[in-house]
This record gives sequence, C-alpha cells and structure tokens, in this order.
Amino acid sequence: MTVLRTSMRNFFAHKGRMALSAVAVLLSVGFVCGTLVFTDTMNTTFDKLFQATASDVTVSARSSSDSGQTVSRTGKPPVMPASVLGRVRGARGVESAEGTVFSTSATVVDADKDKLSPSSGAPTIVGGWNRNDARTMEITSGTAPEGPNQVMVDADTADKHHLRLGDEIGVITAVGRHHARVSGIAAFRVTNPGAALFYLDARTAQQVIVGRTGVYTDVNVTAAKGVTDAQLKKNVTAALGHTYKVQTAKEVADANQKSVGSFLNVMKYAMLGFAGIAFLVGIFLIINTFSMLVAQRTREIGLMRAIGSSRKQINRSVLVEALLLGVIGSVLGVGAGIGLAVGLMKLMGQMGMHLSTDDLTVAWTTPAIGLLLGVLVTVLAAYLPARRAGKVSPMAALRDAGAPTDARTGAVRAGIGLLLTAAGTWSLYAAATTDRATTGSGWLGLGVVLTLIGFVVIGPLLAAGLVRVLGVALLRVFGPVGRMAERNALRNPRRTGATGAALMIGLALVASLSVVGSSMVASATDQLDKTVGADFIIEEDHGQVVDAQAVEAVKHTPGLARVTEYKVLDASLTTPDGRTTAKETVNAADPAYARDVRTKTVAGRLADAYAPDSMSVFEGFAKDHGVKLGSTVTVHFDGGRTAKLTVRAITGDDVVIDKGAMYASIATVARYVPAGRMPLDQLVLATAKDGQEKTAYQALKSALHEFPQYTVRDQTDYKQELKDQIGQLLNMIYGLLALAIIVAVLGVVNTLALSVVERTREIGLMRAIGLSRRQLRRMIRLESVVIAVFGALLGLGLGMGWGATAQKLLALEGLTVLEIPWPTIIAVFVGSAFVGLFAALVPAFRAGRLNVLNAIATE
Repeated sequence: MTVLRTSMRNFFAHKGRMALSAVAVLLSVGFVCGTLVFTDTMNTTFDKLFQATASDVTVSARSSSDSGQTVSRTGKPPVMPASVLGRVRGARGVESAEGTVFSTSATVVDADKDKLSPSSGAPTIVGGWNRNDARTMEITSGTAPEGPNQVMVDADTADKHHLRLGDEIGVITAVGRHHARVSGIAAFRVTNPGAALFYLDARTAQQVIVGRTGVYTDVNVTAAKGVTDAQLKKNVTAALGHTYKVQTAKEVADANQKSVGSFLNVMKYAMLGFAGIAFLVGIFLIINTFSMLVAQRTREIGLMRAIGSSRKQINRSVLVEALLLGVIGSVLGVGAGIGLAVGLMKLMGQMGMHLSTDDLTVAWTTPAIGLLLGVLVTVLAAYLPARRAGKVSPMAALRDAGAPTDARTGAVRAGIGLLLTAAGTWSLYAAATTDRATTGSGWLGLGVVLTLIGFVVIGPLLAAGLVRVLGVALLRVFGPVGRMAERNALRNPRRTGATGAALMIGLALVASLSVVGSSMVASATDQLDKTVGADFIIEEDHGQVVDAQAVEAVKHTPGLARVTEYKVLDASLTTPDGRTTAKETVNAADPAYARDVRTKTVAGRLADAYAPDSMSVFEGFAKDHGVKLGSTVTVHFDGGRTAKLTVRAITGDDVVIDKGAMYASIATVARYVPAGRMPLDQLVLATAKDGQEKTAYQALKSALHEFPQYTVRDQTDYKQELKDQIGQLLNMIYGLLALAIIVAVLGVVNTLALSVVERTREIGLMRAIGLSRRQLRRMIRLESVVIAVFGALLGLGLGMGWGATAQKLLALEGLTVLEIPWPTIIAVFVGSAFVGLFAALVPAFRAGRLNVLNAIATE
C-alpha cells in the first residue's frame, strides 16, 4: 500500500507533466478502437442488408466461365429461360417463386445526361420490381413502376440528385437506351450503404437489360411453412440438376459479405497499421517523459532509498505511475474511439456511403483490446526508466538533481545501433540488387525494420554530431542565444535523440511513400510515352464494355486516321507439353493494335500475331510451357469452338501496359466464337490524322456526347488521371500518418516543457544576470527547431533510402524511373522547422513567466 500511495501522490503531483503522454495514449487507443468500431459497424450494416434482401433460396444463372460475375463480357448478365421458374414452382416445399432480372452494368443519367451513379464506388443496380423487393423496401411517395415509361428510384439516390416524381431519366445498357419518368421513390427498411437502385416493371427490365423477354437472371424462392432453407435448396436442386446455382439465404449473404469483407479487412488492417505507428511514436514520448521525471526526482529517490526503500519498491512505484497513466489514457481513448467511428460514419455519408448510427456496433472486445494495448504499451515503455530509477543509490540524495549518464552504457548502445544500421543497410542493398521481386520484398522489409531500429538506437550519437552541424548552420547567427540553444539540445543527447526519433518515424514513411508514388507516376508516364502510339483512349471508367453503337460513333468521327477495337475473351489453352490451363484471357484486337501499343517482343514480330490463325504469348508462359515460335497452341474459347493457333511472337515480361497479355486478331477469334457470344470492346483506341489532334479530340467528345457512360482521354488526360489517382491515395495515407506526427509533436512539446522544469533554477540565474524574457523564449524556440529539424533530417534521409530501394523492386515490374519529389521533401523539411516553433510556444511562454527569485530558490 505504501508503494501505491507514493505512486498516486507522485502521479497527481506531476499530473501536468503527464498530460501530454496521456494524450498520446488517448490518440493511439482512440484510433485503434475507432477503427474496430467503424469496421464492425460496416459489417453489421452489410450483414443486415444482405440478410434482409435475400430470399429463402435463390436460383441464379451461371456465367459461361462460372466465375460468379454478374455481367458477361457481352455487357449482358447471364440468364436462364422462363421454363426454370415453372420447374422451381413444382419442387417440393416451395410456397412461391418469382423470376427477376437485374444488372450492375447499366449507366443511369438524368435529363441533362449527368450520371446518377454513387460517388462512393458502390454499384448502380437496375432491375425489375418484384415481391422480394417489396418486402425489403417501403414506397415513400408515388407508385411502383407499372409500364415501360415508369421507373422507381431509391430514396437516397433521389435525395442526393434532387430527383422528383415525374423527372425523366435514361437507362443505358449494352442493349441500348431507355427513357422513363420517376413514378415512385422507395426507402430501404434497413440501411442502404450507398448503392443506387432503379426499378422497372418486370417485362421492361427484361427488354432493357437483356434485349428479350422470357428470361431471368434469378429466381427468388420462398419456403413453405415448416421447410428449412437447406431442405428447400436440396429439393430445388433435385428439380433443376446442377445447371444453375442454387443458394440459401445464408449462403447468398455469406458470399456477398465475403466480397465486401475483403475490402473491409484491407481498410481495417491498414488503419490498424497506422495506429501501430502512432503507438510506436507514443512509446518514445512515454520513455522520454518518465526518463526526465526520474532524472528530476533523483534526489527524492535517493532520500527514499536512504530511509529504507528497496530497489524493487522504487521500480514498482514508477511502473504503478505508468499503469495509472495507461489506464486513464486508455479509458479516455476508448470513448474517443467511439466518437471517431461516428465521425468516420458521417464522413463516409458525405462521400456517398450511408451508415446509420442505429447500427453502431461496439463489441466487448473493442474496449478490452484498447485498454490492454494502452496499458501494456505504457507500462512497457516505462520499464527502462523504472529500472533506471531502481538503480539510484542513497548517495544521490547528496547530489544535485539529474543522474549522470553512464558512458559505458552509451558506448554499448552506439555499438549495437551501428551494427543494426549496418545490417539494415546491407539488407536494403540486397533488395536493390536482387533479380526477383518476391525475394527483394523480404529483404526490403527486413532492411526497413533494421535501419529504423538502428537509427533509433544510435539517435544519441547522431544527435551529438548533427546538432553541432545544425548549430553552425542555423543557430550561430542568433549569437549567444543560439549557442545556448545548441548546448541545451546537446546537454542530453539521449533525450534529444529519442525526441527526434519520434518525429523521424512519421517523416520517414512520408518520404518513402512520396518517392514510391512519384516514381510510379514518372515510370507509367514514361511507359505511356514509349509504348502508346494512339492519340485517344475511349473506355468506361468502371471497367464495363463499350457497346457497338458507341464504337460506330467513334469510327464515323471526322479527323481520325484509324480506330482500333480491343476485346478480352476467356479461354483455356492446351500447350505442346500436353498441359491444359484452367483459365486464361486472350486479348483480341485489330492488327493496328501493334502500332497503337508498341509492346516489346523477345522473339518474332507482334504484327505477325495478328495474321490468320496466329497468336502471341508472353515470355513467362512460353518458358513454363515450352512454347517457341511456330508452336501450335490449342485454344478452347468459352462459348465458342476450339482453335489451333500458331505462335508468331513472344512478348517480354518487363512491361507495364498489357503485362502478361496474349494477342490474336479479332478476325481470327470471330471464326471460332459465334457473333452472339463475341464480347464487346473493353476499350477503343483512336489516332488522329497528322496535324488534326485537337480538332479530332473535340470531335470525339461531341460524337460521344450521347454516350455519357464513356470517357475520351488523350495521353495528357490519361497521365493526369494516373497522377490524380496516386495523389489521392498518398493524401489519404499522409492523413493517417498525421496522427503519428501529431503524437511526435506532443513529444517535442513534452520534452521542452519538462526540460524547462528541469532547468528552472538555471533559467532563474540566467534571468538574474541579464537574459531578457524575449531572449529566453527565443532560446527555447531555437532549441525546439533544431530538435525538429534533426528528426526531419533523419526521417527524410531514411525515407528516401527506403523509397529508392522500393523503386528498384518496382523496376523489376517495368516501373524503371526513379524520381525524388524534391518539392515535397523540401516542403516537409521547412514544415518541420515550423513544427518546432509551434511546439515551443507553450513551454517558451511558461519559461518567460517564471519568477526570477522563485526560480533561483528552486532545488
């Protein structure tokens, strides 16, 4: 009890000094708990949606490749004949069954031809209104669609796009376009996470989506009373055989949840990774806090040892203080995490994904994990300072506060740090010089970990050298005040090193990702310049196919020298070694594609692959299957006949565009695949006549004005799109890394605040001999700036090394250009100096307000 009382007294006596460490624990725990609550809530939302919308048993048409895709490469969903409905109704245990048609490949536009698709990336679903939908949705205004000129819209989409009853919309599919007016608005009985839904009457849906009546994509089956879903599935399967996919409501919900869950898991673990980085940075803050508190209480601890306290009691006393800090910070962090989850839900709502707070899910494991992590990390971080406190001897009561540094310990630490850094540098070198990306990624990961730990361990050694250099470059111009700031930073290199290391971690990640992102953009741009010979690319942004009407519009555009179609077909291949592949894709294009995309070949000419009954394979496939120029490959086209094609070219693997593609001409493929089974174009390439690029660009946009689902891009547009996509990803990552940087800034603030307390008497003496308040504040600000710049130099240098090594691995995948984003690096470096100034504001203000006489009298 004595140890506990002592710990409680010390903790609350220094509660102001503990506050920033508690904030670090709060932020880290809050981020972990917020991530868990947010992803659990999303899972709950989707679970409720999938369970509510699934019928007892669902019968679905299989695609030709049985891939589970809802839309084939023809732009139409796989369907089954209406006779299936009658057979299902005749199965035992069926109370009712209803056929329906739906598609996720349709584009819906308003009267101004603006897309009504969700901005969150959720699907746009067009289907026939049926009894199952009526069970899960409530019509809030108007009526259900009853004829070809009526459509019903979900309430969220109507609200977002300001749709009202009577408004005209257009539904564009591979079959054509259909115009209708809004007859009703329906709201989900459960939360709709963001999909846009448009309902037509059953017959119109068949015509618009498939192009004919008498077919269904699904049959919704309701079980009779007393019949389980499993038994109903068995009975329906017996009636239909295994031609169609038959699933229970649970199986449908599980399959849907699995597809969503993979995305949610990636997001969850990515966010937890950034929370782990924040925890790592927080460890430095906690270590620094307790190290300084122990140093400042050296005489007090010495007195306690002199009157009989054992080493274990002193050690436990410090650990109990850490335990209190961890518990308080973690409890507050759990609450902050729930608030963060609600904030993320509101943010997702603005982005188009609707999540209701009614579904807020806080599992008991979430606060348990948050408390366990927060307390465990805090106590472990305080362990070394606690051991140091236990080693204070009773004689320390006779000395001034501040334990002397153990020179032998410093030398051992420096040796270990240099060894780790050397090992990490060698690992990075091994990664940069490997010829296999999979092997290199392992060396890269090891190198990152070892160099990071090595820099942290040798932080005091680096601080002693770099701070002197920075002092000459930045501080000496401020005269005696600058020299005092330099000496203060050098007074305790271990503390300066730990403070700088906290900032180093976040900035190292920023720098490395910036290098990787810039190199990817530069490499892809370089590949476009070298590879793509076409002027324009026409495609649908979500990977859907280009319909025949749009292709004809492109072909009739004035100012174009050539138009190249590009299709993708599923097939299995039997190679000369007798093996048959499970599934491959064959890229069928017009012969002009060899000029439009200049793909490197290791054998033969790509143009020859477009000759009749010819094809190309990629280098890796050729090596694995013993394929050479002149080899015959048997190609089994899905939905078509078998062809024997001669290999006329082997393409290289070190490319970015169409990596791993196998080419054949559309004319060759058309001999073996019926016209009704021939896929639509994946994209269309166009090249302008000489000197007519600008005119042709505008003409193409005008020609496709009636096809708002497609985007026309020239090479400049494509490069900018690529840059924007990578930039958005990096900005999101930088936003998550900002948490670690905030914790690091708190570390700088805490270090300065505690050092002001530590130097109270010294500050009083300096003020007594003439140092003004303004000079004192400047000294503390300069000390903060030099610590922040020291951390920035370490972080940026380390990060650029990681990024350059990662680019060497990307070069094995064809991304060969290394680009250092100097504007970003310089901006981060300058920003670090401002971070130092900001961090010093409160400590400098408090130091300036110290009473001179009281400060001198402080022991």
